[in-house]
Amino acid sequence: MTASTASTAEKYRPSLHFSAQDTWVNDPNGLIYHDGLYHLYYQNNPFGNVWGNMSWGHATSPDLLSWTHHPVAIACDENEDIFSGSIVFDKENTSGFGTSERAPLIAFYTSAYKPGNARHGIQAQSVAYSLDGGYSWSKHSGNPVIDRNSPEFRDPKVFRYSSAETSYWVMVTVEAQDHQVVLYKSENLLDWQYLSTFGPANATSGVWECPDLFELPVDGGVNGSKWVLVVNLNPGGPNNGSAGQYFVGQFDGTTFTSESTVTEGRSDNERLNDYQWLDWGRDYYAAVSFGDVPDGRRLMISWMNNWEYANQIPTSPWRSPMSLAREVTLQTIDGAPRLVQKPAFDPKNELGSTQNFSLDSVQLDNEVRVLDQARGAVQRIELSVTPGTANEVGLVVRGGQAEGTRIGVNLEQSALFVDRRNSGESDFHESFASLDKAPILPVNGSYELTIFVDHCSVEIFAQGGSVTITDLIFPSPESIDLSLYAAGGSAQFSNVDVVRFD
Repeated sequence: MTASTASTAEKYRPSLHFSAQDTWVNDPNGLIYHDGLYHLYYQNNPFGNVWGNMSWGHATSPDLLSWTHHPVAIACDENEDIFSGSIVFDKENTSGFGTSERAPLIAFYTSAYKPGNARHGIQAQSVAYSLDGGYSWSKHSGNPVIDRNSPEFRDPKVFRYSSAETSYWVMVTVEAQDHQVVLYKSENLLDWQYLSTFGPANATSGVWECPDLFELPVDGGVNGSKWVLVVNLNPGGPNNGSAGQYFVGQFDGTTFTSESTVTEGRSDNERLNDYQWLDWGRDYYAAVSFGDVPDGRRLMISWMNNWEYANQIPTSPWRSPMSLAREVTLQTIDGAPRLVQKPAFDPKNELGSTQNFSLDSVQLDNEVRVLDQARGAVQRIELSVTPGTANEVGLVVRGGQAEGTRIGVNLEQSALFVDRRNSGESDFHESFASLDKAPILPVNGSYELTIFVDHCSVEIFAQGGSVTITDLIFPSPESIDLSLYAAGGSAQFSNVDVVRFD
C-alpha cells in the first residue's frame, strides 16, 4: 500500500514519502536491497508518536515510493533500547548463523542499556540475525560484540571491504561526544579488531552520529574513484539544528584519509559554508545508504525532521516522514569531487500522474505570475530561470490565503533559499519558521531547479543536484497555488514542467 491510502489520509500525510502508520519514526536503519525488495528499518517507538522505547520498525518497497508495513523487527525490552545500525547479507555464512539452505541477514545495532542491567548507561554494539529474509530476528547470545565502556558509542554501519590482496568486514561507528569515527574489522562479523579513528574535523558543534563509508567512481569512472565518509551531527547544521556532512578521500582498508577537510579539531562557525553538506535544509538528518543495490547504485535516504522541534511537528497519529531516496554520485565541481544527488526513482514513471502542465517560456518583470493550470498539493516542478535585472527570482508553492512557501535565488547573496516563515502552521515551535539558504552559482547564466512538493515537505535539487535543500512545511490543504515571480527587475523562466500526483 502507498503512504496515502484512504485509511491514513490525515492532512499532512505524505504521498511520495514514507511515514509510519501511527507511531514515531526517526533514523533510517538496516537499509538493504534483498530478495527483490528494498528493506527500510527505522528507529521507532511502537507505543507512541514521540521519541522513546527505541526499537526497529520495518517496511519494504519494490521502488522506494510505495511501501508495505511490517511488524516491529527488533523490539526494545527491559534490558536495552535498540538504537541505530545496519544490516548485511552474510552470503558466505561467515558468522555461522546460516543453514545449508539459507544464508543469514545480520543486523548490527547499538544496545543502549537500561537501569537494572549491569551495563546501565553504556552503549555497545550488538548483533541479531534473520533466516527468513529479514522479517523475524534472533539476538546473538554473545552480545555485545564490541563494548568500549562508553556512554556515547553508537550507530554501526557494516560493509564488505575487498582489495586485490584481502577481503573482510568493516564496521564504522562513532564516539558521538568526541566527534570521532571509529573503524573496526572482522572476518566473521562477531570478533572485531580496532582499525583506526577519524576526527574531529569540519563541523563539530553537535554530536556526531550515523556514519557511513562507501566508494564511488568520480565522473563515472573517468577520474578513478574516491571514498566518501558521511557524518551526521546534531546540532550544528548550516541553517541550525541537525544536518549531515561528508568528507571525500581515500580508504586503504585501515584508515580513512580525508582530502576535503577544511578545519581540523573544533569547527569554525564562520566557515560553515565551506564544509561539504549532504543537504542545506533543516530536515535532512541521519542519512545513510542502502547495501546491495542492483547495478552498484549508491542510494541514500534520511529522516526528514530536525531534533530542534521533532517531537512537536503537528502530525497525528504518525510523526516524522523519510526523505525521498536519492542516488548519489561523485562529480568534479570547481576542480574537486563533490556529491551530486537526484531522486532514486522518478515518481512520474513509478506512480503515474493526474495532471501535467508545461510552459516553454515566460518573461517576468518585477511581477508575480500565478499558474492557474498548475495548481496542486503533490507535485514535481522543473524549471530554468535566467535572471535579467532582477535581484531575486523564484516561485511560491502551496500558496493560498495569506500563506505560501517561497523558493528562490537571491542574486545579490548568490543564495538558493527556502522561506517557510509564512508556509502554514508553524507556531508549534519557536524555531520552526525559518529562512534557509545555500550558496549557489549560475551555470551558463541560469539556475536549474527540480522541486518535489508533498503534503508536508519541499525537496529542492538545484543545478543538477549539486545543491539540495529539504524542509518540512505544514500548509492548509486548500493552499495549492503555484506562482512564479521576479523581484526588482526582469527574469526569463523556461522549460517549466509540472507533474501533479494528488
